[in-house]
Amino acid sequence: MLEIPQISVIIPVFNAGPFLKESIKSILNQSLSNFELIILNDKSTDNSLDIIKELQSLDNRIIIIDKLENVGPANLRNEGINAAKGKFIALMDADDISLPTRFEKQLEILEKNPEIGVCGTWFTFFGSTKNKTIKHNTNHDAIKVSFLHSCNIGNPTVMFKKEVLGHLKFDNEYVPAEDYDLWSRLLSKTNFCNIPESLLNYRLHDNNISKTKIENTERSVKKIKINQLRNLEIDAEDSKIEFYLNAVSFKKGLSPEEIIETITASHFLFSQNEKLGYFNQELLQKHIIKNLIRIVRNAGSYNISFFKHLKNNENQLFQKINLLDKTIIYFKSLMG
Repeated sequence: MLEIPQISVIIPVFNAGPFLKESIKSILNQSLSNFELIILNDKSTDNSLDIIKELQSLDNRIIIIDKLENVGPANLRNEGINAAKGKFIALMDADDISLPTRFEKQLEILEKNPEIGVCGTWFTFFGSTKNKTIKHNTNHDAIKVSFLHSCNIGNPTVMFKKEVLGHLKFDNEYVPAEDYDLWSRLLSKTNFCNIPESLLNYRLHDNNISKTKIENTERSVKKIKINQLRNLEIDAEDSKIEFYLNAVSFKKGLSPEEIIETITASHFLFSQNEKLGYFNQELLQKHIIKNLIRIVRNAGSYNISFFKHLKNNENQLFQKINLLDKTIIYFKSLMG
């Protein structure tokens, strides 16, 4: 191994025994070989550490950081990044599988495009469900707008230039959505891209997700979306914050009054972005109008005054609703 590796790969590990060897070998077998593999064991209670040591004895690119206390994946990744010697950082999870050309193709993008600091790839779910490839947006402007709704880059597919991170790091407060938080903050500092090819197999488990974890995720995701709206000078304490959130991220079952407030909020978002230029205006409008149409189609109730308001006062949105949906909404409004 060269003294200074080109890439530092970070893998946090906690009780990943059943899948760990396959995951690590998918990294060791990359077509590009000049990297160090930093594996951080988060006080696993299974045989994870034994597996890592066994593979380390066969490949000296592996560096083990063995934690005496459990600190969680966000803190582990931060520690791995701090220890990294490479100019480029590649992320990986302990149960996923990277395809052999992943690093080679990502490195080519990052080296040839100085404006791009973060490169992800498409990925394929496998395991407890039928294989399904997730095809995220590929160019920066589209990724940036899509982040208003959800994380538009697969965390274990990411490779980035270490220098673009600056003082930013994964924040444990946002676990289990700490990746969504970090990337949403980095979007304004460098360009993102996703390679339009599935270069990672993302393992799904049958493990039950606790109600507490779901609630924590929802709470974190909401905070992350509010933080992004600050780029349009919208304060978290704004009385209309829920309507701004509805405008950028789908919510079903809204009342006619709530939908009208949401549409009004969307007009303000358009005017703020036109003034500040944070998002691509055309893509932002397309994203929000598409979202509003879904909201109208999935309203909790309808009435004729609501239908008339859409037709007479929201002509741009109304014209985008297809004829069948207009007809259904009209008859539901008559019966409302």
